[in-house]
Amino acid sequence: MRIKEIFLIALFLTSSLIAQVNFRAGMGLDFFSSPSMIDYINQSNFTEGSDLSSFSTAINFSGEIGLNVADDIQLALELAYKIYSYNSNIALGKYDLEFNNISPSLITYYVFEGKGYNLKLGAGAGVRFVNVQQKLPAFVSAEKFSNLGYGFLLRSQGNTMLSENLFANISLDICYDFNGVPKNDNRKLYNNVLKEDVNFNQLIFGIKLGLYYKF
Repeated sequence: MRIKEIFLIALFLTSSLIAQVNFRAGMGLDFFSSPSMIDYINQSNFTEGSDLSSFSTAINFSGEIGLNVADDIQLALELAYKIYSYNSNIALGKYDLEFNNISPSLITYYVFEGKGYNLKLGAGAGVRFVNVQQKLPAFVSAEKFSNLGYGFLLRSQGNTMLSENLFANISLDICYDFNGVPKNDNRKLYNNVLKEDVNFNQLIFGIKLGLYYKF
């Protein structure tokens, strides 16, 4: 009898927990400003006289799992992956710069539930794993740099019902990532004009589209 009772209690708790869980997956664009990186590319004459603007775009893929901890409060863990690349052909050859960010974040949402939709306002923070790869003209191989930083985000999210548990999702983000100065052993990217190391700190405005599944 005791085993049966324990089994029923565990089944009840598991069912209750699953009923409070939701998932989101999507992709989108990040419009970001990284002044130190942009200055480095422009002032190193890698642009053939056509300087980069203050804001650039990167592709962002993300997935999120959320848990309702109250009627209108939700905790979520997101993992995002951002990719950016720049390349140009100059007199000495081809120049390439690529970077990606792996960004796990813990987010707290305030949830407004409606008939067939919900709206969520959230704030969060997490660590940032930045990887940079640069290939200089006339060089055969690329040099890789990396660093560990941190970041903060504000998010508004809307979910519109497609079926009983499936929703269409749109998310709007404002983020600031302190990616710091990526390194390769003791070597760093260096701006010879400004006489300083190159950091990849970024102000980001993002938009994501995806699907949201609610148990």
